[in-house]
Amino acid sequence: MSSNRSNIISVSRRTDIPAFHGDWFNKCIEQGKVTVPNVKAPGSRTVSLKKDDVTCFVFWSKNFTPFLSTLHALRDEGFRSYFNYTVNRFPSEFEPEVNSSQAIGSLRAISRMYSPAHINWRYDPIVISGVTSPDWHRANFRQLCGSMQGYVERCYIAFPVLYGKVVKNITAFRARTGISIQDPDIKVKQELANDLSDIATDFGIRMLSCSNDLLINDKIGKAHCIDGAIISSLYGKEAPGYRPSRNQCGCTASVDIGNYDTCKHGCVYCYANTSRTTINNMKAQEESSPSSPAVGVKSATGISVEF
Repeated sequence: MSSNRSNIISVSRRTDIPAFHGDWFNKCIEQGKVTVPNVKAPGSRTVSLKKDDVTCFVFWSKNFTPFLSTLHALRDEGFRSYFNYTVNRFPSEFEPEVNSSQAIGSLRAISRMYSPAHINWRYDPIVISGVTSPDWHRANFRQLCGSMQGYVERCYIAFPVLYGKVVKNITAFRARTGISIQDPDIKVKQELANDLSDIATDFGIRMLSCSNDLLINDKIGKAHCIDGAIISSLYGKEAPGYRPSRNQCGCTASVDIGNYDTCKHGCVYCYANTSRTTINNMKAQEESSPSSPAVGVKSATGISVEF
């Protein structure tokens, strides 16, 4: 099935395309289309990536550094872009393939290329563990805010969502490292979220909660990771209405062009990979462009989560 109406294109909730699939994405731009697998039903659809058919690209990544030249090219060609940039600076046991120093550098580059208003900084998820206590997060977050000051206006927070495959990976992580990960009660989460919001305010950054309305109060707003209102204000382009992708999500409707089990960051809390051993052969998949990476491939559990 083909879709030609103007869409917000999410790149991507399901994998890190800017970090690992930039060449594939560039091929799709050249061809003006991408084949997107359906995650809730068999089959796929073709989505136009022609400039007139793209309301805005919303890019998600933990490392835009390999993608900066593509962003320059997209801007020069007149494409509109908006960014969800996750920077946690967690211990390497949790994010073995993430270079936070490099990520901060490229976040600053994107902020200069576009503006601070174009970026949602995501401190997400907030993992409470034997080595990352609430006090550890308070100190870590304050240092990160110092690095982000003047480069971002918003910070989005969330705690891990304990899907079945996440619990499985956390259990394996504890067996491998001896580090336990906790799911504290809501009062602990609220107290920590409020403290982080106070710290963010000290640096001129507004705090918002992603898909957890119990954290929202006079200090913390509701996050819209794909925010049609902000996109409209940045580009004067009419955006579609809100269409939540999960419970308490505040996102505007979009089309995601990624697929699961194709991200190599190896984060222990990840919902997008079934396990460390189910990452598919991405080179072979990318050669099938213009299909999404791993098009038609399901997770080992056979369960797809619209996230």
